[in-house]
Amino acid sequence: MSDRYKDIINLPHHMSDKHPPMSNYERAAQFSPFAALTGFEDEIDEAARLTDCRPQLTEDELNSLDEAIQLISQLNKPNIAVTYFVPDEHKSGGAFRIYTGILRFLDIGEGKLRFTDNFEILLGDLVEIKLLEI
Repeated sequence: MSDRYKDIINLPHHMSDKHPPMSNYERAAQFSPFAALTGFEDEIDEAARLTDCRPQLTEDELNSLDEAIQLISQLNKPNIAVTYFVPDEHKSGGAFRIYTGILRFLDIGEGKLRFTDNFEILLGDLVEIKLLEI
């Protein structure tokens, strides 16, 4: 061993009079990772999330949608599959969803399709309506 530390090698370990000894848990916490940018990962994930654009229906698509609406309005509780657009709450665009159910009634005044399970879809969000066999 080196002679450089000969004068202190056998001295007792220093214990502070002001501060109690730290537990192993507290000592380990000093070296835990520090998240300086809290929420940054969530922002990155949100920016990377893809959304679809609201569709601009062609004249033919609008006509076929109108025909389907006329048909289902004449039927008694038809079973239908509806493709509709849901705007995103956090960024521009949205997503397409498909809902299958039994139509209770078509509310032209409010512009909604109302189903037997109280689910509602705005007519302005419709992309396609398919009549299903019961």
